[in-house]
Amino acid sequence: MPMDDPLDNVTTRRLLARAAAGQHGGRLPSLTVAVSDDRHLLWSAGRGRVHGDRPTTDVQYRIGSITKTFTAVLVLQLRDDGLLRLSDPIDRWLPRSRALAGRNIADLLCHAGGIRAETSPPWWERTPGRTWEQLTADLDDDGARDSTRGRFHYSNMGYAALGHLVSRLRGGAWHDVLAERVLAPLGLRRTTVAPQQPAAEGWAVHPWSDTLIAEPVHHTGAMAPAGQLWSTAEDLTAWGRFLLGDSGDVLTASTLEEMRQPRLATGRASDGTYGLGLEVTAEDRRTIIGHGGSMPGFLAQLRVDCDERLAAVALANATAGLDPALPDDLIDTVRRRRPRIVDEWEPRGTGERDLTELVGVWYWGPRPYTVATTQERDVLTLDAIGQPGRHTRLDLRGEQLIGRGGYFDGEPLTVRRRDDGTVSHLELASFVFSRQPYEPVDIVPGGSATHGDTSR
Repeated sequence: MPMDDPLDNVTTRRLLARAAAGQHGGRLPSLTVAVSDDRHLLWSAGRGRVHGDRPTTDVQYRIGSITKTFTAVLVLQLRDDGLLRLSDPIDRWLPRSRALAGRNIADLLCHAGGIRAETSPPWWERTPGRTWEQLTADLDDDGARDSTRGRFHYSNMGYAALGHLVSRLRGGAWHDVLAERVLAPLGLRRTTVAPQQPAAEGWAVHPWSDTLIAEPVHHTGAMAPAGQLWSTAEDLTAWGRFLLGDSGDVLTASTLEEMRQPRLATGRASDGTYGLGLEVTAEDRRTIIGHGGSMPGFLAQLRVDCDERLAAVALANATAGLDPALPDDLIDTVRRRRPRIVDEWEPRGTGERDLTELVGVWYWGPRPYTVATTQERDVLTLDAIGQPGRHTRLDLRGEQLIGRGGYFDGEPLTVRRRDDGTVSHLELASFVFSRQPYEPVDIVPGGSATHGDTSR
């Protein structure tokens, strides 16, 4: 733990107590947990035993579907390098699959492609992996899930297809591309496709006798991009810092922000929404991102609080029993005991555009909103006043404000000006934000009653 800003003893005891309760209550053979801020590891602990020793942050566990977050980054790199568009149908590069025909890449990234969730028997997580050709034949034999297309339908096979897309366009095996383009640049030396010692053994715990049952370990073949990776608490907290913005040359800041934006409701309130390879939950103006993972004998959770700048990891070598809320509880403990000190406010620079004409109160019909600047250059916020309403961040691009998140995501609010150059109103397609309710009357269709008229 770095000594420049350590956690106090009460906080570390509370963290340890929560981890201990999670390991004991879940009957986990071992558990490794860690919390990081956006600079470095703050705290970690190991409970139980791995090969007779208490686990450290260097012990590998299988991380299951957290692998999907790495695959998503590889796909977004392809887009940023100009090799594809997210709106492209994936069968442009994988033409042999009828089931994938017309499914676009963005939909596969957020599980909206209508692709079946799993392979046909045998159980792919517990048997030697199949080739892509075998998976394609399997997928085509069963067909796609057209009834779920456009809605959230979690698909391991969809991510297998995305991994094969990476291999085709990069000209190498998925895991080699991952190692070269993501793991090495970020220094994730203990994230691998096969276990490297020290690594935990995978166990199931008998439901009634507290005895251990060994789980099989196989390479998943072409399904690897959906759930193959092994990693450590140290590497995964570093991955959390990457997701917070420490992206180096792996992704641009704007692409990382795009990855974190909610794209699709999962249909279950507790799960929130899904972005481009990430689970996204918004609560109390905080955005929590991350992913869970499971494979026979292993469970993993990664959670990242984008506003508090904290990440937490929980890794266990058990098929069942890890409380998915454990990382959130660890983050909340640190957040309450060690409140984040935000950056100092600074006035806008003299060389920046004067945004006075755009900020202040605007009305959408009779409902008041505020537009305000932020400490980010050319980024504003839009918020409802006094009642629940739509919130978004706005990227200023010339005479347009592009919504970032929520209802306004991707929508342009165009600045409309009078003949003298002053701002008249903001236009969102056919909707109007005006400085007074329903004014100017020549812009808002239908007219409006005289202000103060209480005759009705």
